[in-house]
Amino acid sequence: DPSGTFVQLRVNLVQTACGKRAPRRHNCRTVENRRKPTCLACYKFDNGDVPKVLDKYHNCGPSHHLTVKEIKHRDEAECRAVEEAGKASSDGLYLPGMFAFSKGLPA
Repeated sequence: DPSGTFVQLRVNLVQTACGKRAPRRHNCRTVENRRKPTCLACYKFDNGDVPKVLDKYHNCGPSHHLTVKEIKHRDEAECRAVEEAGKASSDGLYLPGMFAFSKGLPA
């Protein structure tokens, strides 16, 4: 994509029986019947030598007032908006303040 690089990352988390400061965290067993949140992150980077973040979106865990289907639709819409960041559209909208003109005085 000439406008930059889009990255989408989805991670499924599980709760373990180990404490946060446990020295051997790789041997932890998972706790059954606990919440298993899915985290989503979307990033859009420009194509510079040192890429800059043009836009980003993060969501980790459920929003209690939304259903799973609503969360999925919101996440998809937010990530599409992030993916579009930096793209110049030929049918773009005019926004107030995009252009400024001044009238020159007669010489």
